[in-house]
Amino acid sequence: MFVAQFGTGQVFWSLLWFSLFFLYVYLAITIIMDVLRSGDLSGAAKASWVFFVIIMPFLGVFTYLVVRGTAMDANGRVEHTREQIERSRLAQPGGHAGDGNRP
Repeated sequence: MFVAQFGTGQVFWSLLWFSLFFLYVYLAITIIMDVLRSGDLSGAAKASWVFFVIIMPFLGVFTYLVVRGTAMDANGRVEHTREQIERSRLAQPGGHAGDGNRP
């Protein structure tokens, strides 16, 4: 009975809003992680960005993507390169996880 009350358009709009909500949550978490990882921001700048993204959610996310979107991509590439180096180090015979100072 409950399902019969929803039309096709209502289901579409519900799925659209549900998807947009989770897209926003994903972007907000990704942005906060990027802010906290970035080494080029001071502590006050990091706190300001996190505060801005939390207090003014949509405007904060949009502004961060416009202002620091390229830095976000560069930080992701650096992190990916570090992970590849660590994996190759562990894959070598005799490689250990704690050998950060060994060549």
